Amino acid sequence: MARFLLMSTYTVDGVKGLVDDGGTKRADVVRTMIEDAGGRMESMYFGFGEDDTYVLCELPDHKTAAGLAIAIRAKGGLDVRVTPVLTPAEVDEATRVKAEYQPPGA
Repeated sequence: MARFLLMSTYTVDGVKGLVDDGGTKRADVVRTMIEDAGGRMESMYFGFGEDDTYVLCELPDHKTAAGLAIAIRAKGGLDVRVTPVLTPAEVDEATRVKAEYQPPGA
């Protein structure tokens, strides 16, 4: 399975819902959503910087990640961004891929 980092920012309505639900309930909702999509939530954290939540998860593929992001945005309350992430071992494998590249103007 592929790993993804979901970063989100609450809207005003989303913050109101968070106040009503609390962080633990929101984490349970996110975990269930990811598991129902065939994935696994590794961790979820709340922040108070540019982003309000950080979720590291495994999902079956990029289509599933896109589907979750679309569903979240369609319901409102959060602006979510999805970033595929790699493990160090996956980066090691990527560095062994041989590709020919010619820079512009060369």
